[in-house]
Amino acid sequence: MPAEASVRQVKPPALICHIIFRLGVGGLENGLVNLINHLPESEFRHAVVCTTTATEFRERIRRPDVEIVEINKTEGKDIASYGRVWRALRRLRPQIVHTRNLPALDMLAPAWLAGRSRIVHGEHGLDMVELTGENRRYNQLRRASRAIVDRYIAVSRELCEWLREDIGVQDSRLNLIYNGVDVSHFAPGDTRSAVLPAGFAPPDSIVLGTAGRLERVKNQIGLVQAFCRILEMRPELRKRLRLVIVGEGSQSGAIEQALDQAQLRELAWLPGLRNDMPDLYRALDLFVLPSLREGISNTLLEAMACGRACVATRAGGNPEILPEGIAGALVRVEDDDALAEAILRYIDNPDLIRGHGLAARLHVVHNFSLETMVANYGELYRSLLQ
Repeated sequence: MPAEASVRQVKPPALICHIIFRLGVGGLENGLVNLINHLPESEFRHAVVCTTTATEFRERIRRPDVEIVEINKTEGKDIASYGRVWRALRRLRPQIVHTRNLPALDMLAPAWLAGRSRIVHGEHGLDMVELTGENRRYNQLRRASRAIVDRYIAVSRELCEWLREDIGVQDSRLNLIYNGVDVSHFAPGDTRSAVLPAGFAPPDSIVLGTAGRLERVKNQIGLVQAFCRILEMRPELRKRLRLVIVGEGSQSGAIEQALDQAQLRELAWLPGLRNDMPDLYRALDLFVLPSLREGISNTLLEAMACGRACVATRAGGNPEILPEGIAGALVRVEDDDALAEAILRYIDNPDLIRGHGLAARLHVVHNFSLETMVANYGELYRSLLQ
Protein backbone atom coordinates (compact mmCIF):
# COMPACT_ATOMS: atom_id res chain seq x y z
CA MET A 1 0.00 0.00 0.00
CA PRO A 2 1.47 3.44 -0.92
CA ALA A 3 2.54 5.48 2.08
CA GLU A 4 0.29 8.36 1.09
CA ALA A 5 -2.77 6.08 1.24
CA SER A 6 -2.23 5.64 4.94
CA VAL A 7 -2.25 9.38 5.53
CA ARG A 8 -5.57 10.35 7.11
CA GLN A 9 -7.35 13.02 5.15
CA VAL A 10 -8.46 15.97 7.26
CA LYS A 11 -11.92 17.28 6.46
CA PRO A 12 -11.91 21.08 6.00
CA PRO A 13 -14.05 23.13 8.39
CA ALA A 14 -17.66 23.58 7.28
CA LEU A 15 -18.72 27.08 6.29
CA ILE A 16 -21.77 28.51 8.07
CA CYS A 17 -23.29 31.61 6.51
CA HIS A 18 -25.28 33.67 9.00
CA ILE A 19 -27.86 35.99 7.43
CA ILE A 20 -29.03 38.86 9.64
CA PHE A 21 -30.57 42.29 9.17
CA ARG A 22 -27.69 44.41 10.46
CA LEU A 23 -24.49 43.74 12.35
CA GLY A 24 -24.86 46.32 15.09
CA VAL A 25 -25.48 46.53 18.82
CA GLY A 26 -28.19 44.11 19.95
CA GLY A 27 -28.78 40.87 21.80
CA LEU A 28 -29.14 38.78 18.64
CA GLU A 29 -25.96 40.21 17.20
CA ASN A 30 -24.07 39.80 20.47
CA GLY A 31 -25.05 36.15 20.59
CA LEU A 32 -23.93 35.65 16.99
CA VAL A 33 -20.52 37.19 17.67
CA ASN A 34 -20.06 35.03 20.77
CA LEU A 35 -20.94 31.95 18.74
CA ILE A 36 -18.47 32.77 15.98
CA ASN A 37 -15.72 33.50 18.49
CA HIS A 38 -16.18 30.28 20.45
CA LEU A 39 -17.19 27.49 18.05
CA PRO A 40 -14.16 25.24 17.28
CA GLU A 41 -12.15 26.67 14.39
CA SER A 42 -11.14 23.16 13.38
CA GLU A 43 -14.79 22.34 12.60
CA PHE A 44 -16.49 25.56 11.53
CA ARG A 45 -15.79 28.64 9.42
CA HIS A 46 -18.18 31.58 9.23
CA ALA A 47 -19.46 34.33 6.97
CA VAL A 48 -22.00 37.00 7.88
CA VAL A 49 -24.40 38.38 5.28
CA CYS A 50 -26.11 41.60 6.42
CA THR A 51 -29.21 42.39 4.42
CA THR A 52 -28.43 46.05 5.20
CA THR A 53 -25.06 47.05 6.66
CA ALA A 54 -22.44 46.27 9.30
CA THR A 55 -21.27 48.77 11.90
CA GLU A 56 -18.09 48.92 13.99
CA PHE A 57 -19.70 46.12 16.01
CA ARG A 58 -17.99 43.83 13.47
CA GLU A 59 -14.73 44.50 15.31
CA ARG A 60 -15.92 42.29 18.16
CA ILE A 61 -15.44 39.26 15.92
CA ARG A 62 -12.01 37.96 16.90
CA ARG A 63 -11.52 35.49 14.06
CA PRO A 64 -9.68 37.07 11.09
CA ASP A 65 -11.16 34.67 8.50
CA VAL A 66 -14.81 35.80 8.80
CA GLU A 67 -16.09 37.49 5.65
CA ILE A 68 -18.80 40.10 6.14
CA VAL A 69 -21.04 40.91 3.18
CA GLU A 70 -23.23 44.02 3.13
CA ILE A 71 -26.25 43.73 0.82
CA ASN A 72 -27.37 47.34 1.42
CA LYS A 73 -31.04 46.52 1.02
CA THR A 74 -33.16 49.67 0.81
CA GLU A 75 -36.27 50.13 2.91
CA GLY A 76 -39.35 48.37 1.58
CA LYS A 77 -39.31 45.78 -1.21
CA ASP A 78 -35.86 45.92 -2.77
CA ILE A 79 -36.21 43.10 -5.31
CA ALA A 80 -32.60 43.41 -6.45
CA SER A 81 -31.39 42.58 -2.92
CA TYR A 82 -32.58 38.99 -3.34
CA GLY A 83 -30.30 38.65 -6.33
CA ARG A 84 -27.37 40.08 -4.39
CA VAL A 85 -27.92 37.55 -1.59
CA TRP A 86 -28.19 34.71 -4.13
CA ARG A 87 -24.92 35.74 -5.81
CA ALA A 88 -23.13 36.04 -2.45
CA LEU A 89 -24.22 32.55 -1.44
CA ARG A 90 -23.32 31.07 -4.83
CA ARG A 91 -19.82 32.48 -4.36
CA LEU A 92 -19.44 31.47 -0.69
CA ARG A 93 -20.94 27.96 -1.15
CA PRO A 94 -21.72 27.41 2.57
CA GLN A 95 -22.67 24.02 3.95
CA ILE A 96 -25.20 25.68 6.31
CA VAL A 97 -27.20 28.89 5.93
CA HIS A 98 -28.57 30.25 9.21
CA THR A 99 -31.11 33.10 9.01
CA ARG A 100 -32.32 34.94 12.09
CA ASN A 101 -35.60 36.73 12.85
CA LEU A 102 -38.19 38.30 10.59
CA PRO A 103 -35.98 40.73 8.60
CA ALA A 104 -33.90 37.80 7.27
CA LEU A 105 -36.84 35.45 6.75
CA ASP A 106 -37.50 36.39 3.13
CA MET A 107 -33.86 35.60 2.29
CA LEU A 108 -34.64 31.91 2.76
CA ALA A 109 -35.80 31.68 -0.89
CA PRO A 110 -32.53 32.92 -2.45
CA ALA A 111 -30.63 30.75 0.07
CA TRP A 112 -32.54 27.68 -1.13
CA LEU A 113 -32.08 28.61 -4.80
CA ALA A 114 -28.35 29.22 -4.32
CA GLY A 115 -27.41 25.59 -3.73
CA ARG A 116 -27.57 22.51 -1.56
CA SER A 117 -26.96 24.15 1.80
CA ARG A 118 -28.76 22.92 4.90
CA ILE A 119 -30.98 25.74 6.13
CA VAL A 120 -31.59 26.87 9.71
CA HIS A 121 -33.89 29.67 10.83
CA GLY A 122 -33.74 31.17 14.32
CA GLU A 123 -36.40 33.18 16.16
CA HIS A 124 -34.87 35.42 18.84
CA GLY A 125 -37.87 37.58 19.71
CA LEU A 126 -40.68 39.61 18.19
CA ASP A 127 -40.57 43.37 17.64
CA MET A 128 -43.16 46.14 17.58
CA VAL A 129 -44.35 45.27 14.05
CA GLU A 130 -45.66 41.91 15.34
CA LEU A 131 -45.68 42.27 19.10
CA THR A 132 -48.32 39.59 19.73
CA GLY A 133 -47.02 37.14 17.12
CA GLU A 134 -50.38 37.24 15.31
CA ASN A 135 -49.47 39.19 12.16
CA ARG A 136 -51.20 37.21 9.42
CA ARG A 137 -48.90 38.14 6.54
CA TYR A 138 -45.68 37.47 8.44
CA ASN A 139 -46.96 34.18 9.82
CA GLN A 140 -48.01 33.06 6.34
CA LEU A 141 -44.42 33.69 5.25
CA ARG A 142 -43.16 31.63 8.17
CA ARG A 143 -45.53 28.78 7.34
CA ALA A 144 -44.32 28.82 3.74
CA SER A 145 -40.74 28.61 5.00
CA ARG A 146 -41.42 25.14 6.42
CA ALA A 147 -40.95 23.73 2.91
CA ILE A 148 -37.26 24.62 2.83
CA VAL A 149 -36.05 25.05 6.45
CA ASP A 150 -34.32 21.96 7.85
CA ARG A 151 -34.26 23.12 11.47
CA TYR A 152 -35.79 25.93 13.51
CA ILE A 153 -34.19 27.39 16.64
CA ALA A 154 -36.07 29.28 19.34
CA VAL A 155 -34.30 30.96 22.25
CA SER A 156 -37.19 30.53 24.71
CA ARG A 157 -39.91 28.02 25.52
CA GLU A 158 -42.48 30.69 24.75
CA LEU A 159 -41.12 31.10 21.21
CA CYS A 160 -40.96 27.31 20.84
CA GLU A 161 -44.64 27.01 21.70
CA TRP A 162 -45.52 29.82 19.29
CA LEU A 163 -43.60 28.18 16.42
CA ARG A 164 -45.28 24.87 17.21
CA GLU A 165 -48.85 26.08 17.74
CA ASP A 166 -49.12 29.13 15.46
CA ILE A 167 -46.65 28.31 12.68
CA GLY A 168 -47.04 24.54 12.71
CA VAL A 169 -43.37 23.60 13.03
CA GLN A 170 -42.92 19.92 13.89
CA ASP A 171 -41.13 19.03 17.12
CA SER A 172 -38.59 17.00 15.14
CA ARG A 173 -37.40 20.19 13.43
CA LEU A 174 -37.57 22.48 16.45
CA ASN A 175 -34.69 23.16 18.86
CA LEU A 176 -34.71 25.24 22.04
CA ILE A 177 -31.30 26.84 22.62
CA TYR A 178 -31.06 29.44 25.36
CA ASN A 179 -28.68 32.38 25.11
CA GLY A 180 -25.55 32.09 27.22
CA VAL A 181 -23.29 34.50 29.10
CA ASP A 182 -19.54 34.50 29.63
CA VAL A 183 -19.70 34.23 33.42
CA SER A 184 -15.98 34.93 33.79
CA HIS A 185 -16.36 38.28 31.99
CA PHE A 186 -19.70 39.19 33.57
CA ALA A 187 -18.96 38.66 37.25
CA PRO A 188 -19.69 40.44 40.55
CA GLY A 189 -17.64 43.36 41.81
CA ASP A 190 -17.83 47.00 42.90
CA THR A 191 -17.01 49.52 40.17
CA ARG A 192 -19.38 52.34 41.06
CA SER A 193 -16.79 54.98 41.88
CA ALA A 194 -14.80 54.22 38.73
CA VAL A 195 -17.73 54.23 36.30
CA LEU A 196 -20.39 56.72 37.40
CA PRO A 197 -19.76 60.45 36.84
CA ALA A 198 -18.16 62.25 39.76
CA GLY A 199 -20.78 63.60 42.14
CA PHE A 200 -23.67 61.76 40.46
CA ALA A 201 -24.30 59.18 43.17
CA PRO A 202 -23.74 60.07 46.86
CA PRO A 203 -22.18 57.43 49.16
CA ASP A 204 -25.57 56.17 50.41
CA SER A 205 -27.19 56.20 46.97
CA ILE A 206 -29.37 53.50 45.43
CA VAL A 207 -28.74 53.22 41.70
CA LEU A 208 -31.32 51.69 39.36
CA GLY A 209 -30.38 50.93 35.79
CA THR A 210 -31.20 49.32 32.49
CA ALA A 211 -29.39 48.71 29.21
CA GLY A 212 -30.45 48.01 25.65
CA ARG A 213 -31.64 49.54 22.42
CA LEU A 214 -33.61 52.71 23.15
CA GLU A 215 -36.63 51.55 21.16
CA ARG A 216 -40.33 51.33 21.94
CA VAL A 217 -40.26 47.56 22.44
CA LYS A 218 -37.72 47.98 25.25
CA ASN A 219 -40.00 50.53 26.98
CA GLN A 220 -37.37 52.54 28.85
CA ILE A 221 -40.04 55.26 29.03
CA GLY A 222 -41.95 52.94 31.37
CA LEU A 223 -38.96 52.82 33.70
CA VAL A 224 -38.72 56.62 33.63
CA GLN A 225 -42.41 56.85 34.56
CA ALA A 226 -41.93 54.37 37.41
CA PHE A 227 -38.90 56.37 38.61
CA CYS A 228 -41.03 59.54 38.62
CA ARG A 229 -43.82 57.86 40.57
CA ILE A 230 -41.42 56.56 43.21
CA LEU A 231 -40.13 60.08 43.82
CA GLU A 232 -43.67 61.46 43.89
CA MET A 233 -44.59 58.95 46.61
CA ARG A 234 -41.28 59.22 48.45
CA PRO A 235 -39.78 62.68 47.77
CA GLU A 236 -37.10 62.11 50.42
CA LEU A 237 -35.50 59.58 48.04
CA ARG A 238 -34.45 62.40 45.69
CA LYS A 239 -31.31 62.74 47.82
CA ARG A 240 -30.06 59.24 47.05
CA LEU A 241 -32.08 57.49 44.29
CA ARG A 242 -30.44 57.58 40.86
CA LEU A 243 -31.30 56.20 37.40
CA VAL A 244 -28.94 54.95 34.67
CA ILE A 245 -30.16 54.15 31.13
CA VAL A 246 -27.48 52.77 28.80
CA GLY A 247 -27.96 52.58 25.03
CA GLU A 248 -28.90 54.48 21.89
CA GLY A 249 -31.97 54.50 19.69
CA SER A 250 -35.01 56.35 18.42
CA GLN A 251 -36.46 56.85 21.92
CA SER A 252 -33.47 58.77 23.27
CA GLY A 253 -35.10 62.18 22.81
CA ALA A 254 -38.41 61.06 24.33
CA ILE A 255 -36.63 59.68 27.39
CA GLU A 256 -34.72 62.91 27.96
CA GLN A 257 -37.89 64.95 27.44
CA ALA A 258 -39.78 62.88 30.02
CA LEU A 259 -36.99 63.39 32.56
CA ASP A 260 -36.89 67.13 31.81
CA GLN A 261 -40.67 67.49 32.22
CA ALA A 262 -40.48 65.76 35.61
CA GLN A 263 -37.50 67.95 36.57
CA LEU A 264 -35.44 64.83 37.28
CA ARG A 265 -32.79 65.15 34.61
CA GLU A 266 -30.00 65.70 37.15
CA LEU A 267 -30.91 62.41 38.88
CA ALA A 268 -30.44 60.35 35.70
CA TRP A 269 -27.41 59.45 33.59
CA LEU A 270 -27.75 58.48 29.92
CA PRO A 271 -24.23 57.61 28.71
CA GLY A 272 -25.24 56.22 25.31
CA LEU A 273 -23.50 53.12 23.97
CA ARG A 274 -20.74 51.68 26.14
CA ASN A 275 -18.10 48.99 25.79
CA ASP A 276 -17.65 48.51 29.54
CA MET A 277 -20.94 46.81 30.31
CA PRO A 278 -19.68 44.51 33.10
CA ASP A 279 -18.46 47.58 35.01
CA LEU A 280 -21.75 49.36 34.42
CA TYR A 281 -23.81 46.41 35.70
CA ARG A 282 -21.59 46.26 38.79
CA ALA A 283 -22.20 49.96 39.42
CA LEU A 284 -25.94 49.30 39.86
CA ASP A 285 -27.84 48.16 42.93
CA LEU A 286 -30.84 46.96 40.93
CA PHE A 287 -31.23 46.11 37.23
CA VAL A 288 -34.65 46.81 35.70
CA LEU A 289 -35.96 45.45 32.39
CA PRO A 290 -39.31 47.08 31.48
CA SER A 291 -39.67 45.53 27.98
CA LEU A 292 -42.94 45.04 26.13
CA ARG A 293 -41.54 41.91 24.47
CA GLU A 294 -38.41 39.78 24.83
CA GLY A 295 -36.97 36.55 23.53
CA ILE A 296 -34.24 35.72 26.01
CA SER A 297 -32.70 38.97 27.20
CA ASN A 298 -28.91 39.07 27.11
CA THR A 299 -28.84 42.18 29.28
CA LEU A 300 -30.94 40.47 31.95
CA LEU A 301 -28.63 37.45 31.95
CA GLU A 302 -25.54 39.66 32.02
CA ALA A 303 -26.83 41.71 34.95
CA MET A 304 -27.71 38.52 36.85
CA ALA A 305 -24.24 37.10 36.13
CA CYS A 306 -22.80 40.27 37.67
CA GLY A 307 -24.73 39.55 40.85
CA ARG A 308 -27.46 42.13 40.42
CA ALA A 309 -30.98 41.62 41.73
CA CYS A 310 -33.45 42.29 38.91
CA VAL A 311 -36.96 43.52 38.28
CA ALA A 312 -38.39 42.56 34.88
CA THR A 313 -41.73 42.44 33.11
CA ARG A 314 -43.44 39.11 32.39
CA ALA A 315 -42.55 39.53 28.73
CA GLY A 316 -41.52 36.68 26.48
CA GLY A 317 -38.82 34.52 28.02
CA ASN A 318 -38.15 36.71 31.08
CA PRO A 319 -40.01 34.34 33.48
CA GLU A 320 -37.92 31.45 32.12
CA ILE A 321 -34.61 32.97 33.21
CA LEU A 322 -35.47 35.08 36.27
CA PRO A 323 -36.63 32.96 39.25
CA GLU A 324 -39.32 35.09 40.87
CA GLY A 325 -38.84 35.70 44.57
CA ILE A 326 -35.38 34.09 44.44
CA ALA A 327 -33.28 36.26 42.12
CA GLY A 328 -35.69 39.08 41.38
CA ALA A 329 -39.26 40.22 40.80
CA LEU A 330 -41.59 39.97 37.80
CA VAL A 331 -44.35 42.49 37.07
CA ARG A 332 -47.08 42.95 34.48
CA VAL A 333 -46.15 44.46 31.13
CA GLU A 334 -46.87 48.21 30.79
CA ASP A 335 -47.82 48.57 34.46
CA ASP A 336 -45.75 51.50 35.71
CA ASP A 337 -47.34 51.38 39.17
CA ALA A 338 -46.44 47.70 39.64
CA LEU A 339 -42.92 48.42 38.42
CA ALA A 340 -42.57 51.27 40.91
CA GLU A 341 -43.88 49.13 43.77
CA ALA A 342 -41.49 46.28 42.98
CA ILE A 343 -38.53 48.67 42.89
CA LEU A 344 -39.60 50.23 46.20
CA ARG A 345 -39.62 46.83 47.90
CA TYR A 346 -35.93 46.50 47.06
CA ILE A 347 -35.13 50.08 48.05
CA ASP A 348 -36.63 49.41 51.48
CA ASN A 349 -34.81 46.08 51.92
CA PRO A 350 -31.06 46.18 51.16
CA ASP A 351 -30.68 42.59 52.40
CA LEU A 352 -33.12 41.49 49.68
CA ILE A 353 -30.98 43.21 47.06
CA ARG A 354 -27.88 41.36 48.25
CA GLY A 355 -29.58 37.98 48.64
CA HIS A 356 -31.31 38.05 45.27
CA GLY A 357 -28.11 39.28 43.60
CA LEU A 358 -26.18 36.28 44.91
CA ALA A 359 -28.94 33.89 43.81
CA ALA A 360 -29.05 35.51 40.37
CA ARG A 361 -25.34 34.91 39.85
CA LEU A 362 -25.56 31.25 40.85
CA HIS A 363 -28.60 30.69 38.65
CA VAL A 364 -26.87 31.98 35.53
CA VAL A 365 -23.63 30.10 36.23
CA HIS A 366 -25.51 26.81 36.53
CA ASN A 367 -28.05 27.27 33.74
CA PHE A 368 -27.05 29.91 31.17
CA SER A 369 -23.31 29.74 30.57
CA LEU A 370 -21.78 30.64 27.23
CA GLU A 371 -20.16 27.20 27.06
CA THR A 372 -23.55 25.49 27.18
CA MET A 373 -24.96 27.71 24.43
CA VAL A 374 -21.98 27.13 22.13
CA ALA A 375 -22.07 23.38 22.74
CA ASN A 376 -25.77 23.24 21.83
CA TYR A 377 -25.27 25.13 18.57
CA GLY A 378 -22.26 22.99 17.72
CA GLU A 379 -24.26 19.82 18.27
CA LEU A 380 -27.07 21.10 16.03
CA TYR A 381 -24.70 22.10 13.21
CA ARG A 382 -22.91 18.74 13.38
CA SER A 383 -26.21 16.87 13.14
CA LEU A 384 -27.09 18.78 9.96
CA LEU A 385 -23.68 18.15 8.39
CA GLN A 386 -24.01 14.41 8.91
